Amino acid sequence: MQLSFQTACWILSVIMILFTFIPLIRRDHWTFRIFEFPRFQKWVINVAILVTYLLVTSLSGTFNWWLVCLLFINFGYLSFQIYPYLPFAPKQIQTALAHQEPDIKILIANVFQDNKDFEKLNNLVHEKDADIVLLVETNKWWKEKCLEGFGDKYENRMLEDKENTYGMLFFSKFPLFNNKVRYLIKDKIPSIVTEVTLGNKRKIKFFALHPEPPVPTENTHSTDRDAEILLVGKEVEKEKSPLIVAGDLNDVAWSYSSTLFQKISGLLDPRRGRGFFSSFHAKYAFFRWPLDHIFCSGHFRVHQIQRLRNIGSDHFPIFISLHLTPFEDDSKKLVADAENKKLADEKIEKAL
Repeated sequence: MQLSFQTACWILSVIMILFTFIPLIRRDHWTFRIFEFPRFQKWVINVAILVTYLLVTSLSGTFNWWLVCLLFINFGYLSFQIYPYLPFAPKQIQTALAHQEPDIKILIANVFQDNKDFEKLNNLVHEKDADIVLLVETNKWWKEKCLEGFGDKYENRMLEDKENTYGMLFFSKFPLFNNKVRYLIKDKIPSIVTEVTLGNKRKIKFFALHPEPPVPTENTHSTDRDAEILLVGKEVEKEKSPLIVAGDLNDVAWSYSSTLFQKISGLLDPRRGRGFFSSFHAKYAFFRWPLDHIFCSGHFRVHQIQRLRNIGSDHFPIFISLHLTPFEDDSKKLVADAENKKLADEKIEKAL
């Protein structure tokens, strides 16, 4: 039996509302967590369904009115969710003043291990001339190409290449101290922590991460990913020095786990008040969300943040330049309550 146009609108409306509220169910299985990712896409689809419903279908009957009301509520809820990342929303990290030059420039990229178009990355690294280049999904082939292409620009390195898509290469123009490659949750997934001495002789601490994504082909649950991020969050919470946490976190900036990380760590998101800067998927414009992140302590001001051009990967690179101030501004940081801390501890304990 062929569906009527109105029936199709009913079905799409109910599905849209369910897709919005499924992430509120705090389960770690990927079938729940995956619906956190397409927030802006859900807003666009909700608007399209609502406009179509109002223009084309009949609004007679209690069911139709209730459905329209629910679509309006859904629209308001989704608008509230995406608002912090719009360019006219309040900034969580303030913009550097005109006279404040950047103290550190960072380029991060998931290169996609099977991608062989190294020259696109090489040209971008030389063009942006970043102080720190962090690359993930890097195997031996990528390590050798990077050393050949721009290794002479970066004397300080931490190179943990792997063939399992979790290799990590860290290049720095600045001196590095107390370098550690750690395996926080799984023995196949490395992370990096190091102290960087900037050109102005001030030191910052830098954490680089690339946890496992909650997808059927990798890990059916988000528990390990969340735990790795939160372990670093708890470590960062105790630090007083300027801090940066960066990498492909396989999580969107607005998820409850990323928000929990911000509450636990006290770090700030430069995207808030500036835009989504969606880095994945590079090949499908509508299915795109921010997976590559640079979180900072309140010691920094943003000079520039960019999503860079395609390098043949499924991720776009992200570039940011930051000015380091003498004092920390913690007025915009999210604060963890007792329930947040308990939840973080439970997630970590469950993964370990």
